[in-house]
Amino acid sequence: VQLQAFGGGLVQTGGSLRLSCVASGSVLGSRVMGWYRQAPGKQRELVATITGGGRTEYADSVKGRVTISRDNNKNTVYLQMNSLKPEDTALYYCNAELLVFGRGWRDDYWGQGTQVTVSS
Repeated sequence: VQLQAFGGGLVQTGGSLRLSCVASGSVLGSRVMGWYRQAPGKQRELVATITGGGRTEYADSVKGRVTISRDNNKNTVYLQMNSLKPEDTALYYCNAELLVFGRGWRDDYWGQGTQVTVSS
């Protein structure tokens, strides 16, 4: 089972990016999926999560600028980020609670991270 995150890049302040994260392998289902980020010298922090039913939660720092969504049929979670700020610069990781054939439900699946850099 693998989570692959992509879509990061370098943008100017006020720009937008859309991150995607795909769960592949022997995945039979997914529950909570989310995005976290880690800036240099800081701890990893929650950005947003979404349940299988579509309920969302956002960090206060991104509310109104970020939208998380998912495609359950594709085991994919997205993060649309608008009005980006330099303080959004970080390595963004996706996380998922997955039902994996032969392993049951686990919530410790992480993507490899995709870098988002916002220039001022």
